[in-house]
Amino acid sequence: MSDNWLQFVPVELGRQPTQEAAERAVAILSEFTRPLNDDACARFTDEIEFVSPGVNWESVTCPACRADLWPWWADVSNAAAENQFRDLSIITPCCGARTSLHDLHYDWPAGFGKFVLESMNPEADTSPEVERLLEECLGMKLRKVWMHI
Repeated sequence: MSDNWLQFVPVELGRQPTQEAAERAVAILSEFTRPLNDDACARFTDEIEFVSPGVNWESVTCPACRADLWPWWADVSNAAAENQFRDLSIITPCCGARTSLHDLHYDWPAGFGKFVLESMNPEADTSPEVERLLEECLGMKLRKVWMHI
């Protein structure tokens, strides 16, 4: 059996909300996505982790010139993982853009963070209005990541 996870990671790398705000956001997410077995939660980590789209992965490109960055990305992200993603800053090989692994263009979206708000096997997607409500509740902009495993 496969699973789908609707995940939200802060756009600003390393941000974490308060525990209280995260609990309110979990309640909002549960209400609007109706996950199976009420499996919505907020995860806090001490280290930055990669929030992947799983098998939804299609490509990663440069945000400046849109050049394909695979397989370069695999080598650079593996090197960053060896250092627990402490430094995600990069210079792209295509056009020399200074950016971060977090800010590359992922198709399907992906990101890095120390906080993830998620819903397992949701019965519904979130609307832009619900996403704004989650952002207001958490006090930060969010990136939506659909992971399929």
